[in-house]
Amino acid sequence: MAPLTRARAYDDHIPTPLMAEYYAQRAGAGLIIAEATMVMEGNSSFVTEPGIYSEAHAGGWKRVTDAVHNKGGMIALQLWHGGRACHPVLNGGIYPVAPSAIAITNDQIHTPEEKLDYVVPRPLEDAEIPAIIDGYERASEFAKEAGFDGVEIHGANGYLLDEFLRDGANRRTGPYGGSIENRARLMFEVIEAAAGVWGIEKVGLRISPLNSYNSMIDSDPLALSEYVATRANEMNLGYLHVMRGDFLGQQKGDILPVIRKNYSGPLVANMGYSAEEANRAIAAGNLDAVAFGVACLANPDLPVRFREDAALNEPDPATFYSPGPKGYTDYPFLK
Repeated sequence: MAPLTRARAYDDHIPTPLMAEYYAQRAGAGLIIAEATMVMEGNSSFVTEPGIYSEAHAGGWKRVTDAVHNKGGMIALQLWHGGRACHPVLNGGIYPVAPSAIAITNDQIHTPEEKLDYVVPRPLEDAEIPAIIDGYERASEFAKEAGFDGVEIHGANGYLLDEFLRDGANRRTGPYGGSIENRARLMFEVIEAAAGVWGIEKVGLRISPLNSYNSMIDSDPLALSEYVATRANEMNLGYLHVMRGDFLGQQKGDILPVIRKNYSGPLVANMGYSAEEANRAIAAGNLDAVAFGVACLANPDLPVRFREDAALNEPDPATFYSPGPKGYTDYPFLK
């Protein structure tokens, strides 16, 4: 199950009992990758997304992991920093941070009152970056305390680590800007910090080299994919999770062959797969697993439906981020 932001946490970002019910319903997915979860306070971009930066957050997530494990499932937590996708209105006036002072321009952010333009973020100083890495390390410790089976580092979709990784958002100089190696430095330092807590075999990474969501682009996504895959292979990363396309359809290409060529570890792909295409890709050795997002959202028993070639429930986009059980825990199972 791919990570899916659902905005059902409490206002203080502590997971709710409703979240435990939701994830437990989907325990048959093989591995659940739980939604993007704030590693540090003051970096909200979805109002009621969950966090993992205190004992209280770990306790809330423990109810979730216990519920999934009691159903025989496995669950990893996606560790996330929103970067420039955050907004002062959601964070007590605190301005978002990013590699460079470049704002998101192709969308607006939802706040409790209205949709607002994104603001120009404050560029992080090199001296501030160790505190970011420490935040991920502490979040990794809380995730372990919460009973997760591993963690996934969110390096995709235009959030902080992806902003450093791709040159459309990273115009800085110095050790964290310029070359692909420098732009990827923060992401791999975060992976090493998480691995110090979990062991590298329990740490995954998600990337989206082609996705233009959140005003993202890179001048050479194939070279970027090759570098990340090679580094991940050298580190013996637990798994590499690749979003193969672009939500907005603006950037085209096939990055999976170059990633498969350079990464021999467990390779997971995501975005727009049918059961049939997923099976073909795995049987051919091109992938080791496929992650399903919206299909899992609307079908808590998706593997059973695939196995029996049954019809799928239709997702309701109007309830993707709305509060309460509607469109969350009320999708029907097969009879």
